[in-house]
Amino acid sequence: MTHGNSDSLTGHGLISSLLTTLDSSPGVYRMLDAESRVLYVGKARNLKARVSNYARPTGHSARIARMIRETASMMFLTTRTETEALLLEQNLIKQLKPRYNVLLRDDKSFPNILVTDDHAFPQILKHRGAKTRKGAYYGPFAGAGAVNRTLNQLQRVFQLRNCSDSMFESRTRPCLLYQIKRCSAPCTGEIGADDYAAAVTDAQRFLSGRSTQVQEKLGRDMAAASDAMEFERAAALRDRIKALTQVQSVQGVNPRTTPEADVIALHMEGGQACVQVFFIRANQNWGNRDFYPRAGVDVEPAEVLEAFLGQFYDTKDPARLILLSHPIENPDLMPDALSQKLGRKVEIMVPQRGEKAELVENAARNARESLARKMSESATQAKLLNGLAEAFGLDGPPKRIEVYDNSHIMGTNAVGGMIVAGPDGFMKSQYRKFNIKGTDLTPGDDFGMMKEVLLRRLSRLQKEDPDRSKGLWPDLLLIDGGAGQVSAVQAILDERGITDLPMVGVAKGVDRDHGKEEFHRPGARPFALKRNDPVLYFVQRLRDEAHRFAIGTHRAKRAKAVSATPLDDIAGVGATRKRALLTHFGSAKAVSRAGLADLKAVDGISDAMAETIYAHFHEKG
Repeated sequence: MTHGNSDSLTGHGLISSLLTTLDSSPGVYRMLDAESRVLYVGKARNLKARVSNYARPTGHSARIARMIRETASMMFLTTRTETEALLLEQNLIKQLKPRYNVLLRDDKSFPNILVTDDHAFPQILKHRGAKTRKGAYYGPFAGAGAVNRTLNQLQRVFQLRNCSDSMFESRTRPCLLYQIKRCSAPCTGEIGADDYAAAVTDAQRFLSGRSTQVQEKLGRDMAAASDAMEFERAAALRDRIKALTQVQSVQGVNPRTTPEADVIALHMEGGQACVQVFFIRANQNWGNRDFYPRAGVDVEPAEVLEAFLGQFYDTKDPARLILLSHPIENPDLMPDALSQKLGRKVEIMVPQRGEKAELVENAARNARESLARKMSESATQAKLLNGLAEAFGLDGPPKRIEVYDNSHIMGTNAVGGMIVAGPDGFMKSQYRKFNIKGTDLTPGDDFGMMKEVLLRRLSRLQKEDPDRSKGLWPDLLLIDGGAGQVSAVQAILDERGITDLPMVGVAKGVDRDHGKEEFHRPGARPFALKRNDPVLYFVQRLRDEAHRFAIGTHRAKRAKAVSATPLDDIAGVGATRKRALLTHFGSAKAVSRAGLADLKAVDGISDAMAETIYAHFHEKG
């Protein structure tokens, strides 16, 4: 890596001085400001030729000219190929989030359907995250709704189990899903292993787009059962065929000639961009999602779409075919990069006619409508933020509002929640939870819990962004509570030496009714807003969202605590070994009392692990 810097030169002069150190290798360059903050990350087939463009004093867009003026140093990293440079560029953009790059801000994972392969009777379930469990994965689906609809269809047609393995092992009679014909109840032997395996195979064929083959097979099986006078089995197969036919009838909008594709369309307007992504798998539309990458008024569609592809597929597997609404800057390089990453050929095209063009036009229409809605919502949000600034006496409309709430039951499983809102609405990627750690707190001490949460949050801000240059600091703190909570938080602000952070407590009125909230500020009398004031409704939404998030976090923690066992504290005992021990002994208490020889007799527990488990429960004597 070469790092060019100069104490006296900036902008064009600095960039010109660095050209002598560069050659024609492919690579990635970074432009940094005087405080070494990354302004821009770019790739080049020829580093010297690409960087020399920035040395020209004219011919740049306003955005690029501004970026060049701010450049105080550059960093270079050569690569073997331009494909490697493209992959590295997009990875660095996601990590560093440079100010002048097109940036994909929402990069959530997508759910899949998993048919497990680590049990005699496979389970079918929704899966999100790393594909670590053994089995077949089908997806991606755009969201939980699309997955749930497909899972409901599969349950109706194939009646596969969705219960956990531990639930499966503990059943002594079929559950409700069997009664409503959503599961064949292999847990209690209502279906044999061979018949269940056949249903699993049919479900996987359906998920792979071979629903016609599945329907034909079910028809043959029904006829054979009828000929053998197995009328109950024939009736069950008839019901499956009817359910499958109904599933296909509501999927008439799905493409006929495009079995697998990611359909990606861009619409730009007023310096904002919306990218709509449709997932086509197995000739079915598995949902769509909209994204709003950070762009600018002088950014071309080709640059936006290429940056989106590089960042979007950095952590996701692309389809074999990607259909785009606009050409990209490197139509040959991007397919090579994605093919190299995936290990199989990926094709990118901008269709002009036929079904593929119709798919892209549908996605483009969705992108256009989504951006119009967002721009309308942003205008409304801007009015609310201006109203909030006026109501609370702020210097200007806040760009980052942090709202805090606590949740617990008599002090147990206590958590604090922080939600964040700004000009674009709720910023869910910025939400944070705080497990209350204070051992000296009285159970139910809301003041103490809020003080702990704010102390931890402010300490982290002062450590990670001491000069408030990274945009991490809030412009307004909203606290769920009245004068007592405000005093507790003010004490923390004073302790940390923070004197310029606006803070407001939101308390219910005397009858604890929506619409009669009182607002508390340090050193000022409480005040209220009119019942029909839009700003009041806005604050209520913020407070309710914080409350929802805190309660949800608390319930998740409580559920985890309820299902916890002493086995969770043993190093090396994961879910599989835990399940084996509980199945063998019946309870964690029985495991703790078991002898070493009994532990060694458990399937999946080695002699060394048996000794570890035995020592864990007996080392204290």
